[in-house]
Order: sequence, then structure tokens, then C-alpha cells
Amino acid sequence: MSEKTSFYPDWTSEPPRPGTYRSIFKWGDPSAFKHPNRRLYVLLKEQFQMSDADFKQKQHEGNEPVRCEIPSRLTAEQVNAFRGIVGQENVAADDYSRVKYSSGKTMEEIMKLRSGIVDEVPDLVLHPRNKDDVEKVVKYCNEQMISIYPYGGGSSVTLGLRCVQGGVSLALSTHMNRVLEFNEADQTVTVEPGILGPAYEAILNDAPAKLNAKRRYTGGHFPQSFEYSSVGGWIAALGSGQQSSYYGDMYSIVLSQEYVTPAGSFKTHVYPGTATGPKVNDMMKGSEGAYGVLVSATLRVFRYTPENRQRFAFIFPTWEAAVDGAREISQGEFGMPSVFRISDPEETVVALRLYGVEGTFIDKIMTLRGYKPMQRCLYIGQGDGERGFARNMKKNVKKICRDYGAMYITGYPLKNWEHGRFADPYMREDLNDFSIMIDTLETGVTWSNFHNLYKGVRGLVKSRPKTVCMTHASHFYPQGTNLYFIFIARMNDIDEYRAFQEAIIDQIQRYGGSLSHHHGIGKMIAPWMELHLGKAQMEVLRTLKRHFDPNNIMNPGGTLGLDLPDSRKRPASK
Repeated sequence: MSEKTSFYPDWTSEPPRPGTYRSIFKWGDPSAFKHPNRRLYVLLKEQFQMSDADFKQKQHEGNEPVRCEIPSRLTAEQVNAFRGIVGQENVAADDYSRVKYSSGKTMEEIMKLRSGIVDEVPDLVLHPRNKDDVEKVVKYCNEQMISIYPYGGGSSVTLGLRCVQGGVSLALSTHMNRVLEFNEADQTVTVEPGILGPAYEAILNDAPAKLNAKRRYTGGHFPQSFEYSSVGGWIAALGSGQQSSYYGDMYSIVLSQEYVTPAGSFKTHVYPGTATGPKVNDMMKGSEGAYGVLVSATLRVFRYTPENRQRFAFIFPTWEAAVDGAREISQGEFGMPSVFRISDPEETVVALRLYGVEGTFIDKIMTLRGYKPMQRCLYIGQGDGERGFARNMKKNVKKICRDYGAMYITGYPLKNWEHGRFADPYMREDLNDFSIMIDTLETGVTWSNFHNLYKGVRGLVKSRPKTVCMTHASHFYPQGTNLYFIFIARMNDIDEYRAFQEAIIDQIQRYGGSLSHHHGIGKMIAPWMELHLGKAQMEVLRTLKRHFDPNNIMNPGGTLGLDLPDSRKRPASK
């Protein structure tokens, strides 16, 4: 057997030691792993012109104990005041807590932690028990001019959790993770912001036993971070789940919110629709903790009928045909698939390997029928809802796909995608161990600008030698969709990475894409906000900031671009 197929890297399969940097940046369950399969490993070597020898020595694994030498700026009196509010056991000032509760999952943060670089941490971590605790903390911090940084599941990919001005990090998932109310007549549930995706969904799925309901329900929101992200985080970043084309994104799912702000607490009304002027409820969605702390939210829920699911997948001859077919499905008015994802030719190559299609009978038939590698494009989909609705939707999808030259390849790829839909991020650590960087940026786009944006951004990414750029669209509307760019490269220098990332964001802005579709803005994309929205719209957001948070204690340091100095704002492209 050749070296190409006989050697397989010794991927890390042991949980990180407690207290280490790796235990902070590792994705998900400490004991869970998903390694690149052998086909994908061969593809990586081919793409980056690497040999087996390059996969024998790991780099910057982050196995060292966390150290934080940044002194706290809080006085002993202030620390004691917080202990009196939330309880001694809910206050932490150790190195590990300070780093953990100010770290998200951006590539920049991971690179720094792998090298033992610690910056922008809180002076103290607080674990509030309830709304009352939060109100007292916010009131005290406003009086003392102490910054507050809300922390949910820790899955932010926009530097949203960085404690730029020290202060306190509010760890909301520790205690504030309960269901507060369930209303089956209205089909709504009210929860605290710290409840994580799996717990939220499990309660709704088992509603007859856990909520005394007549039916089973689903939240309909399944981002890739589902297992380790919180409902509050979904709302704060205006997230979209992998089935948003049918269920909607968090903007449409959230009916009411309750906030604690330095200017006071309030709860918006729970109406399906009103005509009482601009809605404060809408203004608070996506505010990323810059106006106040979300302490509860009322969300729409949906009937849970997994027995009615219709799974399908198609292979299109070209990217243009896949996009045209997807647009026709989105505008067909026969109902939307829940899972709805088209992959460009480069992502299709990887997807067929990842989902176990390459080399199968299906693959052979595709090739015989003229669907060529690096031209063909994969579409995977799923129908949900009432049985007749789901079947009719699938029937119409099949017809449209045939009209655009696609071949039906059964539901097999979708089932394999389902199996790993939340597990793919686990491969990131494996790649990073060998100095292979993998990251993403995503954008919203209209149909009329789709190909212009796609070519502009992809062209920039591919201008860097030996760089993978996989792209898919996975959230669909009659007026457009999103583009999700996954870029992979050999890179371990933080400055080089940051310059590359900034160039891609510049290109998204230049070619008319939104700065984000469902990841939010945080502090990473903040420098582009005024360029993107314009001064007039930014001043509206700043006016809200001045009203709710006149002392700028809520998530300061660049969130949403609200308090950035002019020197940090991105200038217009030349």
C-alpha cells in the first residue's frame, strides 16, 4: 500500500486536560471528536501539497495551564458587593474563569489561545441566579461605572465576548436556563436566555410529559452551534438555523423580550402583530448586549412531526443551474423545504467525500450521466410539516430540479449530513494542530446580485495560492439567499490571518453583500458598520445606545460599531 493511503494522522482523541487553553478553545463536548476521514485526508494533502511527514508533528496544541497576568481593576469593596448580590459561590476571579468567559470561537481567539496569548478579559465572572440578580448587578455597575459583558453558550464567532474594558462577565447559562411559561393555545414558550439548544429542544419534543401539553413541539432553530449555543445568544446575534427556510430565523421566531438596562427594565408585549408604531421588540433583536441584558424571551414553537419528513438530494450539472433551480423553488409558492442547501463545485467535491457518496454506485451513475467533478453541484433538502404539505413540496421540488437538469440521488446524502450536522466543527482542532486554518464568513444577498457577489468574494479568496474556498447557500427567501464562504489554508500567523480575513470582509462590502447574515457583528465586523449602513442609520442605533446605556457600560469596546473611534472605522474602498 502506498504512503498516500497507508498513513493516517494520529488525531487527538483524548479530552483536553482541565484548566488548559485547549479545554477552552476545543469545540463542544470535551470527550467528543470527529476526525477527517481518509478520503478527506488525501484531499487535504493534495490541496496543500503536504506529505504524510507534515502530519506527524502537531503545533501549538494549547495543552499548557491557563495563565492570566492581567491585574483586576476592581476594588475589594466592589468584589464584596458582587458577592452580596449573587452569592459567594457565584463569583469567580481565577485565571481560568476570566479567560474562559471572555473567549468565543473565532479563529483569531483560537490562534491566540494556542500560543498562550491572553488579553481583554473581565476582572470578575458572575453567575446570576435570576432576573433579580441581574437587575441589582446592572444597577450597581451603572453606579460604579463597571462594564458588563453578557455570556451565553460561548459560541460567538465575531469577537462578541471580548471584555475590552475589563469589568464583569455575566455567565447566564449557569443558572438562568429555565422554562418560565408554556402557552399551548398560543403555541409559545417563554424561557430564560441561558437555556442551551439541546435542553430547549428536548423539553419541547417531550412537551406532553414535561409541559403537560397535548402535542409535541419543536423550536425549529438548529444552527450548527446548536449543541453549545443559547437561546439568548441566538437572539442577540439574529441567528438563523439550518432549517430557517421553513421555520424562519430568530427575528421572526421571537415574539417578546424582557430586558434589564441601565435606564430601567421592560418587557415587550406578546402579540402576533400590532400597528402601534416602530416596535421596540424588533429594535432589541440583534443588539448583542449593547443596550441591556436579555432576561427572558417568548418564542413561537411548531408542531413536531418527524414522521412526516421527506428527505431528498439532487446533483445539478452546474452552479448556475443549481442557483436557478433554487430561486425557482424559493419563488414557487408551494411551500419551502426546511433543510435547503446548495453547494458550489468546490464544496461539492468535499461534501461527496464527507457524506460517503464518492466511490459509491450513486457516484458512478452521476459520472456516467455527465455530471462532472468541479462542475456538478449538490443540493440536499428536507420537507417538514403536515404530511400532505411535505409530500407536495417534495413533488414540486423534484419537478423543478428536473427542469434545470438535476438528477435525483435519493435521500442518502441528506441522512449522512444529518448524522454529522453538528459534529463537523470538531474537525477544526485536528486541522489547526497541523497549522491548517479553517474559517467562515457569510453574507446575505439578493438573487439579482448573487453571481456578482459570489465571483467577487471567491476570486479574492482563491487569489491566495493553495487556498480552499467552499461555498454554499442554505437560508432561502423569495428575494434572495445567503452565501456561506468556508476558507481553508495553511496559515498560523495571526497578523497574516487577520489581514486575509479583513480583505474578504472588504470584498463582501465592495460587492454588495450584507456584513453578516446570521453570525452577528460583534467587535470583529464592527469597523465596517458605518460604511455599510451609513451615518444616518448608525446614528439611530447610537441614539438607542445613549438612551438605554448612557454611561456605556453594556458590552463596550466596539460592539456593533457603536462606540468605535473614527480611527478604527473602515474607510470606503478606493
